[in-house]
Amino acid sequence: MRMYDLILKKRNGEELTTEEINFIIENYTNGSIPDYQMSALLMAIYFKKMNERETADLTMAMVNSGDVIDLTKIEGIKVDKHSTGGVGDTTTLILTPMVAAVGVPVAKMSGRGLGHTGGTIDKLETFENFSVAMSEEKFIDNVNTHKIAVAGQTAHLVPADKKIYALRDVTATVDNVSLIASSIMSKKIASGADAIVLDVKVGDGAFMKTVENARELGNEMVKIGKSVNRNTIAVLSDMDQPLGFAIGNALEVEEAIETLKGNGPKDLEELCLTLGSQMLILAEKASTEEEARKMLEEVIENGSALEKLKEFVEAQGGDISVIDDTTKLPKAKYVVEVKATEEGVVKKIHSDKMGIVAMELGAGRATKESEIDLAVGIVLNKKRGDKVKKGDVLAYIHSNNESNIEKATKGVIENYVIVENYENNIPLVHDIIK
Repeated sequence: MRMYDLILKKRNGEELTTEEINFIIENYTNGSIPDYQMSALLMAIYFKKMNERETADLTMAMVNSGDVIDLTKIEGIKVDKHSTGGVGDTTTLILTPMVAAVGVPVAKMSGRGLGHTGGTIDKLETFENFSVAMSEEKFIDNVNTHKIAVAGQTAHLVPADKKIYALRDVTATVDNVSLIASSIMSKKIASGADAIVLDVKVGDGAFMKTVENARELGNEMVKIGKSVNRNTIAVLSDMDQPLGFAIGNALEVEEAIETLKGNGPKDLEELCLTLGSQMLILAEKASTEEEARKMLEEVIENGSALEKLKEFVEAQGGDISVIDDTTKLPKAKYVVEVKATEEGVVKKIHSDKMGIVAMELGAGRATKESEIDLAVGIVLNKKRGDKVKKGDVLAYIHSNNESNIEKATKGVIENYVIVENYENNIPLVHDIIK
């Protein structure tokens, strides 16, 4: 079998067989196939696409390129949740203790962030001494004992995806549904979950800008999951404005804690209830969305979800005193009001650009080597559909560097679109694909 022939075959729009896809992934991962040939194949796939069978085969070839985590020693149905990424997306910190408090085991592999803010691990490290370093035995024991554990992704989990994604990133082949779907699903399947809930973001701050594109990706991933016996559901949720109010690590952790106390932003709480309800249904803890929602609302009202967060953080070495007293969380030296320069109604907040403003304050990583400042970021005060008078506070900038405040202030103002009249009719959840 020659890579040249397989590139030609896909360039001509023909299907690659299971054996051919396995050959490509195995030999690219071990270095036998050079980057230039893989780049050519990726471009052929970009233009000629892959069918459902090819996409599922590509996913499983990448899964089998490295370690596959065995979670069979964990009692119950393990349900994982994945977000395609957005701005102010704190759902994991809220969802995991909520569903764990109901009795659903959450065994999560998470990573660090590259972009607007830190990833889940960066945010969890806001709790001083919190550690994701643990043996597989300890990880499984924590889930069986506490119903929740979060570990860092191992270097040997889906190595093919790491190599291929790096290549896609520099060859303009990221934006292909089969390649996106197989990248996401290979990591979820290799992580050992029995069932998967996917939060597919839609809008300005998301990778998928339109509902149609998000639905195509959601459908593709659900089909992949089902083809390998993983019950999978995709929720298409709005990211045409930041989720919640906080953008930044400690700021988002504080918002997550407040949400678990029942005092969080309504959009963030509602999305967590929607995603959590699907997780409970897949875990066979509830038979209807209404029943699942009531169970989740109850664990917030009776405080058991908040207690579960404390139990989880403490089990992984973190300081839980900040959960009761959020003033102990890292705080920025400067907190500056950004005031509206015009009157009207907020029509849009450019999520992606607002995320970049937060990153430039130090809340995220421009490169893998960048250091995150856990304390900094932006807290919005006005959201889409809110009325604004001149001089009203649009947002608060949290910064540890006085020299970057002026630029950040300008960036926040520029990324609010205020018009004379606007009625907000964009739904929080566009669709649920099962």
